[in-house]
Amino acid sequence: MFIMQTLRRAVQLNGDGVATIFAGRRRSWRELESRVARLAGGLIGLGVKAGDRVAILSLNSDRYMEYFYGVPWAGAAVNPVNIRLAVPEIAYTLNDSGSTVLFVDDTFAALLPALRPQLEFVRHVIFAGDGEKPEGCLDYESLIEQSAPVEDANVGGDELAGLFYTGGTTGRSKGVMLSHDNLVFNALNVVAEMGYDRDTVYMHAAPMFHLADMASTFAVTLAAGTHCIVPRFDVDAVLQLIQQEKVTNTLLVPTMINLLASSGRIRDFDVSSMKRMLYGASPMPEAVLLSAMEQMPTVSFAQGYGQTEASPIITSLGPEYHVPGGAKLRSAGRAALGVEVAVMDADDREVPRGTVGEICARGANVMLGYWGMEAATAETLRHGWLHTGDLGYMDEQGFVFIVDRAKDMVISGGENIFSVEVEGAIYSHPAVRECAVIGIPDDRWGEAVHAVIVLGEGAEATESEIIDHCREKIAGYKVPRSVEFRTEPLPISGAGKILKNELRSPYWEGNQKQVN
Repeated sequence: MFIMQTLRRAVQLNGDGVATIFAGRRRSWRELESRVARLAGGLIGLGVKAGDRVAILSLNSDRYMEYFYGVPWAGAAVNPVNIRLAVPEIAYTLNDSGSTVLFVDDTFAALLPALRPQLEFVRHVIFAGDGEKPEGCLDYESLIEQSAPVEDANVGGDELAGLFYTGGTTGRSKGVMLSHDNLVFNALNVVAEMGYDRDTVYMHAAPMFHLADMASTFAVTLAAGTHCIVPRFDVDAVLQLIQQEKVTNTLLVPTMINLLASSGRIRDFDVSSMKRMLYGASPMPEAVLLSAMEQMPTVSFAQGYGQTEASPIITSLGPEYHVPGGAKLRSAGRAALGVEVAVMDADDREVPRGTVGEICARGANVMLGYWGMEAATAETLRHGWLHTGDLGYMDEQGFVFIVDRAKDMVISGGENIFSVEVEGAIYSHPAVRECAVIGIPDDRWGEAVHAVIVLGEGAEATESEIIDHCREKIAGYKVPRSVEFRTEPLPISGAGKILKNELRSPYWEGNQKQVN
């Protein structure tokens, strides 16, 4: 398979149809293909060769879309950089990958003075913003204007399509190597699961650097639909775009859906065009999901579970199972098309149905490995299975239930306590807007369950009230022993996941291990 097949098909099927909508710019698929061919010519003129890595550090835009196709058209591999990283972390990503060209927009051009002295391989910086070009940068539009189109390099199959760095919250950040086969296979799967077609208007509101959104980047193109883009998630901007452009589909991570559902703004906009909303990338509290379903009754919700190493989808839960009180609503669904899923014990033996173990997967979506990390690759892909690090179980019908990340599980008095379950109980309290549950050191129990909570605007609750509320929902040993209230939003990653490592850090300072 070839990434460029998705673009060529879109041009064949819908050449004059709208490909991208962003900041007042509307371009057809034919125009997009022409610009991509010229962008590839410009990159080759800068010395980019087959297999080279080309990076981007940018908010969402139509030029981000062109980057995703211009780089493989030139035979190179993409390296989309996490927008929430600090300068030293960005430099590590660029240096470790050996990226030779970097695209930046207006927002991240400001980091260049601090970033440039740390870069080992980047030879050219291309400014892909709309403001004034920073000194020492090449201009994106000038590069396209002044470059002749080139023939597609026709790179595909198991050749490297991109490096996608994981968050690095538990050590050295890993560069996940995904092939053309990986990404296009996943796109085919997403088209089938989401029902994308030429009439699809997909909104990119989650960050485009992340595989959760990127799955639809290639899938919507494959279906010859329309990409409608906002720079970053903002409740009013998202609702305004849905109303204005008659958006039909999107992906939002649970933190975004929570902000949307708790905003009180949905009723002020016409969101009737929305057909399906996919969510994933982190656990979805049931109370948040039910609130969103109630406020957007015409929207069909679907869940995708996976990770970067799986391109990313492993399982999916369709709209037919999104029924309040439904037996499968808390599950992550069943194995996606062409993906095999098993729950394994510590010896990599499949456990009986209903038994908690590590979720493992295999299929054409599974990564080539980690860039320059052979030992970590061998450990993660042992015995031919991708070991996700997620704990869960499978029922008799093949539905997978995620109980926690292995690293987020709290072990208190010898009992395994899954933070996701405790968070679900807390989110069902009407005053709670955001919460995260972590384990903190405890002299008696080893670890104690601690909740960090942000209340809704104007809402009130006390520590004892939250604890009593949880006692009605979950077993006593799972109930938080302490509650911390914050007024600022909880820290999140570029992908919208709550950064529990940052919440844990003050409590574990001076400990060599994050367990007690």
